[in-house]
Amino acid sequence: MTDRGHIAPGASPAPARGLVRPITVVVIDDSAFMRKALSSMLDSDPEIRVVGVARDGQEGLEKICRLRPDVVTLDVEMPGMDGLSALRVIMRDHPVPVLMVSSLTTEGAQATMEALDLGAVDFISKEMSFVSVGILQIRNELIAKVREIATSRYIRLRFETLRQRQQPVKTAPARRAPLPVSIPSSGLSAVAVGVSTGGPLALLQMIPQLPASFPLPMVVVQHMPPHFTQTMSQRLNSVSAVAVKEAATGDRLSAGSVYVAPGGRHLTFERDRDDIVVVVSDEPRTTLYRPSADVMMLSLAAVAPRPVVGLIMTGMGKDGLNGLRSIKHRGGIILAQDEASCVVYGMPRAAVDDGLADAVLSLDEIPSALVGVAQRAARPALMHQQTTHDHTT
Repeated sequence: MTDRGHIAPGASPAPARGLVRPITVVVIDDSAFMRKALSSMLDSDPEIRVVGVARDGQEGLEKICRLRPDVVTLDVEMPGMDGLSALRVIMRDHPVPVLMVSSLTTEGAQATMEALDLGAVDFISKEMSFVSVGILQIRNELIAKVREIATSRYIRLRFETLRQRQQPVKTAPARRAPLPVSIPSSGLSAVAVGVSTGGPLALLQMIPQLPASFPLPMVVVQHMPPHFTQTMSQRLNSVSAVAVKEAATGDRLSAGSVYVAPGGRHLTFERDRDDIVVVVSDEPRTTLYRPSADVMMLSLAAVAPRPVVGLIMTGMGKDGLNGLRSIKHRGGIILAQDEASCVVYGMPRAAVDDGLADAVLSLDEIPSALVGVAQRAARPALMHQQTTHDHTT
């Protein structure tokens, strides 16, 4: 198989429409159709150049070593050296940002979560029927993710460290003074989290740091297709002190539990006396994302008996911005992940630029900040309940 526009190691590729250097990509997939489809989609963007394609993991490793691309797309299931086996060697011998291409199956989701554990940056789902609107959506997602991965400062520093054969310094969870935010006298009802690109790894770093005694429920919207959120929830539950599950209609939010929106569906809520009850829905169908952080946060803010903490994390776009505005308007607290620790500083940037964020925190700082806010909120909530009880007796 020949290289597409081979660039010799150390040489500068031809500029694309005035750019100093286009983003270079190697596509690894055993399907000739998928190689052609992915390459055509990527090459349609003037800032991206596919410099090589490979039909299996072994050939892909040779292309990566020789062409030194900025990003690799890697199929999970291939004959010979499969995607996971190739990924292990890539991370060990030729560290480069890898975007997994996965089938929309339970098995594909499990393999993708394993790939993220091994060092893959993100994934896109593989649709077997590239038709009409579907192909446009996949093309836009693929191009956006490749561009964001290639230009992310966090990703660049992470892989520079790997290439230098240095292990990242392990630090204890950040300890900081209590956040300078006012805690509502009535306490808080829940934590609402919106996250997208880079989210699975961020959640795997954040949620296991929460104690079993975490005094609030947490609800999470991670932009993912069906099957993937169930697999991610199971993985998080296996490594966390708090209970993590994929949310289901009828769940009643309880302290020390995390509820993940099902892939491809919206997470909404209704009130039953003092309880907040999950309602999983296909509506609205007009949102750009499903699940949508905006839909979840707007619903939770509207029905919660007390204010909510809104946490917005790594991801493209501005999903969650309207929901955060509603949370803030109703007396809630807004936390945003900082640019340095985001794979993509899009969703948090929208909140910060809108003046909503009460605090901007690194990924390492978020768990302790959440615990501090939740514990401070638990005390006034108990006092509020006691005062209410005294007035009614």
